[in-house]
Amino acid sequence: MTTLEEAKQHLRVDTDDDDTLIASLLDAAEETVLNHLNLEALPDAEPVRVAILMLLGALYENRESVVDRPLSENPLFARLLAPYREMAA
Repeated sequence: MTTLEEAKQHLRVDTDDDDTLIASLLDAAEETVLNHLNLEALPDAEPVRVAILMLLGALYENRESVVDRPLSENPLFARLLAPYREMAA
């Protein structure tokens, strides 16, 4: 759904040094969104793409297990995805 180039542009990364890491984080972000939506495939919708990029940014910025500030959930993530989410039976 989101290309590596688009992901790097979103992250403002100009080099190829982190391409493997970014591709892995992008896969994780897409799978997380897919799991959150309870769907088999990602909807081709701009809010879904934006939510993936938001999550990618958070994963890239906080890739260490120890951070010096508390992490908090972004309610915008859930709000962007809410119209596409299938509720589990």
